[in-house]
Amino acid sequence: MSYQLDTGICHRIQNATPNEGELFNGSHTLQVLSLKKVGKQTEGVNLPSDRYRIVLSDGVQFIQAMLATQLNEMVVDKHLTRFTIVCVERLSCNYVQEKRLVIIMALRILGQVDQKIGEPVSIDASTSEATTPAPERPPQQSVVQPSTSTITAQPASRPPPKGNWHPIEGLSPYQNNWTIKARVTQKSELKHYSTQRGEGKLFNVTFMDETGEIRATAFNQVAESLYPKLEEGKVYYVSKGKVNLAKKKFSNVMNDFEISLEKNAEIEECFETTNLPMIKYSFVTLGELQNLNKDSTCDVIAILKEYSDVNEITSRATNRTMKKRELTLVDKSGFSVRLTLWGNQAENFKPDEQNPVVAFKGVKVGDFGGRSLGMIASSTMTQNPDIPESHALRGWYDSSGSGASFQSHNNAGGSFGAAGGGGFSRSELKPLLEMKLEANRIPESEEKPVYFSTRAMVMHIRGENIAYPACETCNKKVVEDGGAWRCDKCDKTLAGPTYRYIMSFAVSDHTGQLWFQGFNDVGDTVFEKTANEVIELKDRDETQYNLLLSKACCKSYNFLLRAKRDSYNDNNRIRYGVSRILPLNYKEECDALLDLMDTPWGQQTLKSESDMVVY
Repeated sequence: MSYQLDTGICHRIQNATPNEGELFNGSHTLQVLSLKKVGKQTEGVNLPSDRYRIVLSDGVQFIQAMLATQLNEMVVDKHLTRFTIVCVERLSCNYVQEKRLVIIMALRILGQVDQKIGEPVSIDASTSEATTPAPERPPQQSVVQPSTSTITAQPASRPPPKGNWHPIEGLSPYQNNWTIKARVTQKSELKHYSTQRGEGKLFNVTFMDETGEIRATAFNQVAESLYPKLEEGKVYYVSKGKVNLAKKKFSNVMNDFEISLEKNAEIEECFETTNLPMIKYSFVTLGELQNLNKDSTCDVIAILKEYSDVNEITSRATNRTMKKRELTLVDKSGFSVRLTLWGNQAENFKPDEQNPVVAFKGVKVGDFGGRSLGMIASSTMTQNPDIPESHALRGWYDSSGSGASFQSHNNAGGSFGAAGGGGFSRSELKPLLEMKLEANRIPESEEKPVYFSTRAMVMHIRGENIAYPACETCNKKVVEDGGAWRCDKCDKTLAGPTYRYIMSFAVSDHTGQLWFQGFNDVGDTVFEKTANEVIELKDRDETQYNLLLSKACCKSYNFLLRAKRDSYNDNNRIRYGVSRILPLNYKEECDALLDLMDTPWGQQTLKSESDMVVY
C-alpha cells in the first residue's frame, strides 16, 4: 500500500507562529525515520520514566520532536518503529531555553513500509529561526513590577510571550528556564507541622494544563505570602520553581515530578484562560469500588442522597478532637456508599440544591462496612459540574433513580464476594503457608499492615485471659477498686464491668498452622455467646468452660487478616490480627465451585479427568 506524505508540513511546523492553532491541532501524515530513547539519567538527574526523541519526515524535509510519555507504550510494544507511517493529530510547539521544542501529544498509526519515502533533508534550524516572526508582546504598561513570589491583580508587566509557555507534561529536573500556564484545580489548607528541626507552615496546590497536572508545595514565609493569593479555578503563569522527583507518599497526582515554590519563584495571574481544562477526572462507579484496594485513591461522581450533621470525635492516635460529616452517595450501579468529610470541609459543606450531583477527585478508599470513601488533603469536591457525566447522572436520577433501591457493599453479592465481608476476596484466597511466606517479606521499616484473605479451621483456643473487663462507654480496660470498677479514661466509677473478648487461637489448613489474634466480634462469632456469659460460665464451672472451648474448635471460617510486623521481648515477629471472621455458607461455597467449573481452567480440568476415565 502506498502513502502520500504531507509535503512541506515540517517547514510549516518549524516556522509556525503561536497563533496557528489549526496547524497544531490538525492531522498531518508523516513518516518516522528514527526513534531514540532519552535515558533515565540526564545531566546527573535520575528520571523515573524514559522519554523518546522522534525524527519525522514529510518526504522532503525532516524535523526532530519529543514523544509525550503517554505514547511510550506504542514504542515499547513495537507498534511505532522506524519507517512507520503516522498521522500526527495534535502537537505542542514551545520555546525552551530559547530553542523550539516540538512535542507530539497524539498520533495514530496508519501503516508500515520497508524503506524511507523520498530523500528528506534536515531543516536548517538557524535559517528557520531567522525567518520566524518574533513572538507577540503586549504594549508596555505603567504598572509596578511584581516582586518575587507574589501575584499581581493586574495583567503582568512582563508576561511570557503568547504561546511560549512550557507544557506541564514536559517538565523535568534538568530544565531551569521554563514557564507554565496552568489552572489551580486544588489548594490545601495552610498546615502547621513540627519536626526535630523546628516548626513551620506549608500548603500545596495542583496545577493543570491541557497536557497534565503537577503538584506544587510552598513552605513557611513563601507559603504565608502565596496562600491568600492563589485561588482554585484561576489561571497563573508559574516560573523559576524547582522541579524535583515527586514524593508519592504524600501525593496522588499522576506526575513523576513536583514543583517546590521557593523564595525566587515567580507567579503571575493570567487572564487568558481558554483551552485550559478545569479538572480531569477518571471516574469509577460506586459498584466498581469493590475492585479497588484499600487506601487507594479514585475519582467518583454520584448523587448526594443524604448527609449528616457535623459530629466531633477524638482521634485515638493523637487524642485530638476532629469534626466529621458523612455523605451518602448513590449512582446508576445500584450501590450506595458513605463518604466522610473532615475538618473545615465538614463544617463548610452546604449542598447547592436537594440531591445535587457531586464529583470527587482523589478520594481515599476504605473498607469500613465493605467499602467507604474519605476526603483527604489533596481531594477536591465539585457540585453539579458542567460535564457530560454529570448531565447523564442528573437525567437518570430525575427520571427513575430517585425511586430506586440501593445496596451497600457489605451485603452485595453474598457475604463472601470481593466487596462483601469488609474486603474478604475469594479471588485472592491464599493458603496459610503462602500467606506466611509473603508476610515474612514485609520490611522491618514498614509501618502499614498487609491484608490477606484465607480459609482455615480453628484447632485450639487459649482459655486463659480470654476476655478483659471493659468500660461500657469507651471499651477501655477498667480496674477493680474497693468492690467497684474504675475507668480512668471516662473518669467514672462503675457498678460492674462489661467483658470483651481478646482471643488468641491456632488455625490450620492443608499447608500449615498459624496463630491468630482477635477481639470481640471474633469471640461472638466463634462462641455464639457474649463475653459476659463465657466469663460467668468460667467462674461457675471450669469443666463446662473447657467443654465450650472444645466445641468451638474444628470449625472452618473465612478470614480477612491484617499482618503487621512488631517487636515483643526484643523478638521481631509477624502478628496476624483478624479484621473479619465469616462462618462458611455452604450453598454459596458450592455456587462458587460451580462457577469455577465454567471457567476455561475448569473446563480443561473436566476434560482431562474425562480422558483419564476413558483410558
